[in-house]
Amino acid sequence: MGPLAGLRIIEMAGIGPGPFCAMMLADLGAEIILIDRAVGKSRPIDIDPTLDLTARGRRSLALDLKKPQAIDAVLRICKTADGIVEGFRPGVMERLGLGPDACMAANPRLVYGRMTGWGQDGPLSQIAGHDINYLAISGTLHMMGRANERPSPPLNLVADMGGGGMMLALGMLAAFLERVKSGKGQVIDAAMSEGAALLATTAYSQMRTGWWHHQRGSNLLDSGAHFYEVYATKDDRFVAVGAIERQFYALLLKGLGLDAATLPPQLDRASWPAMKQRLADVFRTRSRDEWAQLFAGSDACVSPVLTPEEAAAHPHAQARKSFVSAGTVQRPVPAPRFSRSAASEAGAAPHSGEHTDRVLLEFGFSGKEIESMRSSGAVA
Repeated sequence: MGPLAGLRIIEMAGIGPGPFCAMMLADLGAEIILIDRAVGKSRPIDIDPTLDLTARGRRSLALDLKKPQAIDAVLRICKTADGIVEGFRPGVMERLGLGPDACMAANPRLVYGRMTGWGQDGPLSQIAGHDINYLAISGTLHMMGRANERPSPPLNLVADMGGGGMMLALGMLAAFLERVKSGKGQVIDAAMSEGAALLATTAYSQMRTGWWHHQRGSNLLDSGAHFYEVYATKDDRFVAVGAIERQFYALLLKGLGLDAATLPPQLDRASWPAMKQRLADVFRTRSRDEWAQLFAGSDACVSPVLTPEEAAAHPHAQARKSFVSAGTVQRPVPAPRFSRSAASEAGAAPHSGEHTDRVLLEFGFSGKEIESMRSSGAVA
């Protein structure tokens, strides 16, 4: 089920954006075969699989890629696969004998998705890094944060998940569509540093117009504006305000009991610091939930800042069934939604090697071959 039903993707075990990309493809119906490690740690980070929400919807085949039989097995699976997702440093897959040339020789229609921080070439390509480093080098981190404070990274959402995982998923889907016309696969080079910069395109555009200033915390969307800010409430919780448009700003002021006629123009930057303090004082007079009730149903763009647990219990999330239970954990449902080809609920993450024999048998390996691979240590 799902719009990607019928696609078969090989995922090389990793952490962060690669598994997130594969999770999205699995959520949309693709069959994901996870190549897990057969020796040492089963995966780069060992946790209870039932708690690894991003690893859902796979079948696990545990191989020791230092063994020739394991490499041969992957190449054999490639023959009937549609794509592969790998997140090693450039050159690692080639040294294993599983680079694009080898895999696409086995299957010229294969879409080979490569996830790295810096890309497959360039002076930084072999250097380690994480989301914060890719944000920093892309120019994106410089824009994030409050005035006169250090840049503030937004978890690992921008480079890892948005600029990495989602960009690779988009690139692979585009390559699958192109393959319908050409009949050929291709390599997707997804660099998180480039993806992070791409996500900041609107800010780059505003720089060209002079509307975006390089001083952090002085712009429309970076906490500079009083009408796009987070405010503390009487009970030391928070509300988020995003009243950008003129008509929404008018409703905000009305709800706060402020007379617009006595206030400076909304877009007068010089007045923003003083207006921010004024709004902060007003928001301190009520609790978070009191403000949420006051602005309920209003276009003033005022929302309570919820914890993850509160978010799952919110009436809107409940009405749309935006979260589902995964054991004792609430997790977001797949997005976006499809009117005809909704994907079925993905199962829990597998234990390493849980499906080894079953997967190999499906791909035509005989029981004798599997036993030989097990004897040699090529499979767990």
